[in-house]
Amino acid sequence: MRRGRGSRAAARSVAVAAAGAGLAAACGGPPPSRFPDAESALGRLRATAECSRGVRAEAKIDYIGERGRVRGTVHYLAASPESLRFDVVSPFGATVVRLASDGERFTLLDALQKTFLHGRASACNVARFTQLPVPPFALVQLLRGDAPVLVHAPASASLEWDAGAYAVRIPSRHAATEHLRLVPHPEDWEKPWAEQRVRLLRVQVDQAGVEAYHVELADHSPVETAAAIVDEEGLEPDVPPSGPACRAEVPRSLRFVVPWKERDLVLKATEIEHNPPLLPGTFRERRPGGVRAVEAVCTD
Repeated sequence: MRRGRGSRAAARSVAVAAAGAGLAAACGGPPPSRFPDAESALGRLRATAECSRGVRAEAKIDYIGERGRVRGTVHYLAASPESLRFDVVSPFGATVVRLASDGERFTLLDALQKTFLHGRASACNVARFTQLPVPPFALVQLLRGDAPVLVHAPASASLEWDAGAYAVRIPSRHAATEHLRLVPHPEDWEKPWAEQRVRLLRVQVDQAGVEAYHVELADHSPVETAAAIVDEEGLEPDVPPSGPACRAEVPRSLRFVVPWKERDLVLKATEIEHNPPLLPGTFRERRPGGVRAVEAVCTD
């Protein structure tokens, strides 16, 4: 079937428009429909990840700190609002260090040193394992690809397009300032801003003008919802996923940098799922026999 001149002209117009949008994106230009303010951008970021209540992953870890470099494999669970579990495993599959925190109680089991730390689920206690000044709720959100946003007055946040991404600046309490870098999903570049999915590329927190830490997020890709836990013998009830069906993108690579401590931690997820089933006690660890209990006391 022949197409008329009008059809060919319309097709050329669409092609030219698409090429123009691609060129603008490649050259660092903004999308045709831009966010009107910072709160609109943050709202779309939250909407992009809202189906995810948490993630379960296996990742390679590469840490550089005061005592040198450590590499290994870690299994982690993160569930909103601030529940965390990290299991560092040996090359033979045995857990050598385990952090569990449910938002109230923190435990850290070191199987090699045969010690069991326990205390409040505070940022400083969790940092005994992560070596990062990142609160538990913020870590959960980052692992899901969402931004932990400092308390602020909405009108105080600013937004601008800068070098190929939205730059969001959020002044907060106690001389703290947060900087975010966001971009629309490539497939949503031509859509109205209210329909765009958003990727988080970077989070930086400054304290009194000095960088406390920053996080770089990369390798975004959609992942699936975890399967239910099913007792094949039918003796126990099934444990469903901890949230709805979800195929939101997550960053498979996260790099945490604490410049004033010269700490650098990279997590690269090899397997990851949304909304894993959660068994009772997942984020509460009991002290096993043969290990020494030590109360972990610190002040954030």
